[in-house]
Amino acid sequence: MYNYQRLRDIREDMDKKQEDIAVVLNITRQQYQLYESGKREMPMHHFVILAKYYNVSLDYLAGLVDTPKKLR
Repeated sequence: MYNYQRLRDIREDMDKKQEDIAVVLNITRQQYQLYESGKREMPMHHFVILAKYYNVSLDYLAGLVDTPKKLR
């Protein structure tokens, strides 16, 4: 099982719904929910898309560091 709590936290901080993020990733809400709940591993290319979307570094999005670093 994977820990993707950061995905939920950042999504909620941005006042986005799971449906909104699913559209960004071009997947179903159900698929995104599996990622966010940790029931399925999210592919790296989705992490890259979300890092750009949220304008944060990959290490922050993956939960490796606790301080967000802007991409731009």
